Amino acid sequence: MRYDFDTCIDRRNTNSLKWEVAAGELPMWVADMDFETSPAIRAAIEERAKHGVFGYTIVSDEWYTAYVDWWKNRHGFVMQKDWLIFSTGVVPTISSVVRKLTTPAENVLILTPVYNIFFNSILNNGRRVLESPLKYDGGNYQIDYGDLEKKLSDPQTTLMILCNPHNPVGKIWDRDTLERIGELCCRYNVLVLSDEIHCDLTDPGCDYVPFASLTEQCRENSITCIAPTKAFNLAGLQTAAVVVPNNYLRHKVWRGLNTDEVAEPNAFAIDAAVAAFTEGEPWLDELREYIFRNKQIAADFVKNEIPQIKIVPSQATYLLWLDCSQLSGPADEIAQHIREKTGLYLSEGTQFGGNGKNFLRMNIACPGEVLKDGLNRLNYGIISYGE
Repeated sequence: MRYDFDTCIDRRNTNSLKWEVAAGELPMWVADMDFETSPAIRAAIEERAKHGVFGYTIVSDEWYTAYVDWWKNRHGFVMQKDWLIFSTGVVPTISSVVRKLTTPAENVLILTPVYNIFFNSILNNGRRVLESPLKYDGGNYQIDYGDLEKKLSDPQTTLMILCNPHNPVGKIWDRDTLERIGELCCRYNVLVLSDEIHCDLTDPGCDYVPFASLTEQCRENSITCIAPTKAFNLAGLQTAAVVVPNNYLRHKVWRGLNTDEVAEPNAFAIDAAVAAFTEGEPWLDELREYIFRNKQIAADFVKNEIPQIKIVPSQATYLLWLDCSQLSGPADEIAQHIREKTGLYLSEGTQFGGNGKNFLRMNIACPGEVLKDGLNRLNYGIISYGE
């Protein structure tokens, strides 16, 4: 391999959210990789830092071109420059859209279990969470279309937040599924806000479908959040984009982002994004291969050593969704026990809604040595939980 994903980097004492844990603990919870980012991005940041002046920054033409070219070449979706708006992050954008395009006490629909911060963005802004739980057959998740249509048809439902690909279950929604969602949302005048931050972290050979690329109806009835931050491990740089093809919606989103003061880049946000999308592709492809191997290692280990649980098969993200339904207790209790007994820090599934109370989420975007340590701790934690 051209790039090094095996070296273990000490992230303690760096003000890392993920690694703000006790000595001896191993955090494998928040979706934050333990790899250095692409050398091309580091070089761009270092070059910018050499200048020494870090004043107010504008969004350059290169930034727009980088996004447009990446989505055209990588994902087959042709965006117009005018559709793009800079934002400091996907979560700030979601919260801003909820505030600007819905009114208090209206329903915002989500397919659960789903990224837990969706709940915060809805509830913290005085709106109601309306869950449409995914159907789980013991190995795969599917949409319950009867339940989805019933809840979309509620006059109080005005926005659907879609996770594409879906965190935490790692599912890539196929074209037919997305088109059906889009048709239902258009039928009942429900706006779609599609969070596509994990789109570049699909398994090798697997492609995702941008929601706005499906049909003219989907394009005109959607707002899409995209960013290089998840795929290139740049969350701390606060750089993202919002794709809004519809002129009226775009003006509303632009006003909301500026009112909320989340539409201005820091001194490194533009250069880092441009470097990611113009020079980072070889690094990303090797990263995806490495994560896929980690998934295979984890799947074999769990199957052979921890048959009490199972991994839900996924096609995207670096997050394992662990089915603990055969154990005697709820996921929050199991997660607490594992952490206290072994130091392994996982996300308990209850916070993701739906049937998450029976699941744990494990981040495996780490060197192989760290992964093996985490799996051994998980094994001991599960064994000791049953004693």
